[in-house]
Amino acid sequence: MPTFKTLSRLFACLALAIGSAAQAAYPEKPITLVVPFPSGGGTDATARLIAEAISPILGANIVVENRAGAAGSIGAQAVANAKPDGYTLFFTTTGALVINPHLYKNLRYSIDDFTPIAPVGESANVLVVNPQVPAKSVKELIALAKEHPGKYTYGSSGVGSSSHLAGVMLESLTGVQLTHVPYKGSAPAVTDLIGGRIDMMIDNIPSHVEFAKAGKVRPLGVSGTKTSPLFPGVPTIAQAGVPGYDVTIWYGILGPAHTPGEVVQKVSDAVRQVVEKPEMQAKLVAIGSDPMIMTPKEFASFISKENKKWADIVEKSGGRLD
Repeated sequence: MPTFKTLSRLFACLALAIGSAAQAAYPEKPITLVVPFPSGGGTDATARLIAEAISPILGANIVVENRAGAAGSIGAQAVANAKPDGYTLFFTTTGALVINPHLYKNLRYSIDDFTPIAPVGESANVLVVNPQVPAKSVKELIALAKEHPGKYTYGSSGVGSSSHLAGVMLESLTGVQLTHVPYKGSAPAVTDLIGGRIDMMIDNIPSHVEFAKAGKVRPLGVSGTKTSPLFPGVPTIAQAGVPGYDVTIWYGILGPAHTPGEVVQKVSDAVRQVVEKPEMQAKLVAIGSDPMIMTPKEFASFISKENKKWADIVEKSGGRLD
């Protein structure tokens, strides 16, 4: 007959085995990937591309859920408040994570409320105008704006978004006065740009590639430090006469704070596996993103540096919102 000590050891081993099996079972149910912007925009398109690719690797269905509003803050807050079990993840951009906390006075989250998992890609913005705007270059646009202060409107995906601050930076570096028109996401702003209800945007490249090809918008300059293969012949805004201009956004996946390390590593490995594939890299480049590959630790360090960078930009802009 087994002794008490033997039975205790058996139960301990059984408990350890059950615990290990439970950990190894992740994911056991569908994963919700929260996108803090409306469907149809560049962030949404990239999130759905990645979700579809990592779903079979993780062995679970990934449901993309759009929670738009407040320049991404609504979706971010929902994830920050979610249970850190790996079943609610956040597909974020620069704005929602490292701009909003410095812009909004009463925001109830910061980068400390999230666990970095994996970056996906980074993308410069592109300055586009409605074809009815007579400017054919950045210099011509600046000249028109100086001649008619406040006349020309630029849309953004929301107050404090990267597309908004991109416009603020252009005004700051050139001395022009533009009129900002905020929207709840990029897609409705693009619709109004094409319809001629606003004059321009400095928005992420994926939202404008096909419209530029169709002649519905005119690209004048790329906001990053290098030109884009999607807009051959279009210079950077800095090259076009605004030295020092540089706005680049990035996409990545995070979980709520205290997401278990084994979950973080499993999702990170799945993202790395798909982003390393040449076919996925080609797809990302085709929608205007340069692939990014980092470990969770490297991604956390990157976010910390970005947080400081955008804190300085927001402070210089003078923008603070309730």
